[in-house]
Amino acid sequence: MYFFWILWGIDAIVGLVVLYFFFEGLSDGTVSSFNGGLWFMMLAGLSAVLLGSIYLQSHQNFMWAKILAGLLAIPGLLFGLFFLILILSGTRWN
Repeated sequence: MYFFWILWGIDAIVGLVVLYFFFEGLSDGTVSSFNGGLWFMMLAGLSAVLLGSIYLQSHQNFMWAKILAGLLAIPGLLFGLFFLILILSGTRWN
């Protein structure tokens, strides 16, 4: 039970990061009608993972809820680990 909420919490953090970049893009003009469809699909997929995993967990489909939450949490963790290594290593990557 706790494993699902850990995965879902990581998904929520990934969702907040995506929403931050979306609203920053709206404010500086980089999110426009040209790429609005891509942003819509990305936000729709993100909400489908978050809401779908909650739906499956509330209907006692625990295994499928964990699998769905893990689809976003595992790449998010690996990406976060990569950036942590970049920050802590102190090497120059240019």
